[in-house]
Amino acid sequence: MYDVINIEPRDNHFLLIMVNTHVIHHGNHREREVLEALRHLGGSCRIQALAKHLNVSEETIRRSVKSLSLSGVVRKVHGGVHLNESHIEPSFTQRFGKNEPAKHSIAEKMADVLKSGDTLFLDIGSTTAHIAKSLTKHRDLFIVTNSITVAKTLATIKNNRVFLAGGELRAHDAGAFGPEALDFVSQFNVQYAVLSVAAINAECGFMVQDIREAAFSRAISARSRITIVAADSAKFGKSSPIVLGTPSTFDVLVTEQNPPKKILDMLHNNDIDLVLSS
Repeated sequence: MYDVINIEPRDNHFLLIMVNTHVIHHGNHREREVLEALRHLGGSCRIQALAKHLNVSEETIRRSVKSLSLSGVVRKVHGGVHLNESHIEPSFTQRFGKNEPAKHSIAEKMADVLKSGDTLFLDIGSTTAHIAKSLTKHRDLFIVTNSITVAKTLATIKNNRVFLAGGELRAHDAGAFGPEALDFVSQFNVQYAVLSVAAINAECGFMVQDIREAAFSRAISARSRITIVAADSAKFGKSSPIVLGTPSTFDVLVTEQNPPKKILDMLHNNDIDLVLSS
């Protein structure tokens, strides 16, 4: 009932994106800085050291930590803070090799969905990197991305045109983020936005680990006619700190096996098509 063969643009694709108020608001600059610092410092740190690292007062850090702990992203301890293990994102190399058969299957299905000459956004995810490899069979693609891996895979071949967003490169995946990347993608209008996510569940829909990643995903979704989430079944029933938007914002989920019933119901209730790769 959910399996589809053809994907067509929808007239009402442009929708207002709402943010779940129980997770981190994407506009909170200080909380983002605290999270980035914790990741950089190995996942835990004393309040005093965090304040020195960010050149702010200890009280400022305590306020941010209190808010983040209410979101479940960090855990407060006496004099310090720990990033919850579920919110520590593995390196790109680790993610690329995880569940590789499933990601390869999804990538091959995406190569069937996308045609030579199509225009699309591709984000920084490991599944997206697999999709880029599968698209080397195509030609005349128009690709906008913030991923150096995607750009290297698809540039200079088959008469493709590849546009790489600028901005600060993240250390663990060489993805470009920040205001420069957002300004860059605002110039484009394409057929497809292909997104990766960290988690999918029936309550919140699609989620990611990083605030800047979420902002980029929202920006490219708003500049495309169809938004496709490409994610393997290991993401089902999981949770991450950032909700991308109301589920009805998305048009298609491509995955390798049927999700649990609650997620199927969420997809059905939000008019999201399910494409199975196997």
